[in-house]
Amino acid sequence: MSAVKLIALPTLLLATATSALATQEAAPSLEKYVGLPISNAILTSVIVTVLATLGIRWMVGRPKLVPTRGQSVFESLIITLRDMLEPIIGKKAMPGAFPVLLCLFIFILVHNWSGLFPFVGTAGWGFTDPETGKFVIQYPLLRPHTSEANGTIALALFSFGAWFVLIFKYAGPKMIWHDLFGNKAGKGDLNPALYYFLSVVFFLVGIIELVSIGMRPVTLSARLFGNVFGGENLLHATGFIFVFYFLEIIVGLVQAFVFTLLSAVYIGLICNHGDEHPGETPGHDESDKQSAH
Repeated sequence: MSAVKLIALPTLLLATATSALATQEAAPSLEKYVGLPISNAILTSVIVTVLATLGIRWMVGRPKLVPTRGQSVFESLIITLRDMLEPIIGKKAMPGAFPVLLCLFIFILVHNWSGLFPFVGTAGWGFTDPETGKFVIQYPLLRPHTSEANGTIALALFSFGAWFVLIFKYAGPKMIWHDLFGNKAGKGDLNPALYYFLSVVFFLVGIIELVSIGMRPVTLSARLFGNVFGGENLLHATGFIFVFYFLEIIVGLVQAFVFTLLSAVYIGLICNHGDEHPGETPGHDESDKQSAH
């Protein structure tokens, strides 16, 4: 009974968190204002993504052997992220995983900072407060993509989908099964009764790990949404004080890095088993190979 409760509790938390994210702070449609059936977060996402892409292309230009200043900035960013993520992901999965993680980091970083741009969250439709005489924005024309729950859920599902594809490509079903449910102890090091008992234990732990894996999109999206949405409200409540602008720059950078780092950790947990003995299943040593002969 205790095992059932242990599995049911994370499942209940997953359902509750998903319901909360789905019902909280839904972005209004702009169809009756601008004639397009999209939300203000999607409109901001398209505009910021296009501007960021054009800006990067303009700064980098045609890559040269002697890099320009703009090219050096982005090369430094790429090299720094590569050196930080490669030990986590592993050399085998790095070529496939790094472009995805780099795009995630830049996309989230730019959209986290988009709330600091002029007119984002401060221009739109609303009403004049009769008591204070101030204009209150009720429907902003633009709103940061990552300050809306649907936007962060989409990013988390994209990260989860990329994780699923990458582990099957670079680890394979056999390694995934062993990593989740396999006995991590060497068969030759234990007596048979203890070994098979541990096999049952590792299998039960694997079921709990599956529940944990299912909650990853919820935790990724909730963390990013909560920090960016909270920062946006803080800026509006404090009248865009410079100190909070600086704080939001730091928070936006940290949250983009945390999202990317956790995505890399999830990939590396299954794909990165060291490069010393490629193809060798963990938990089997040379004595096992000799006994097999």
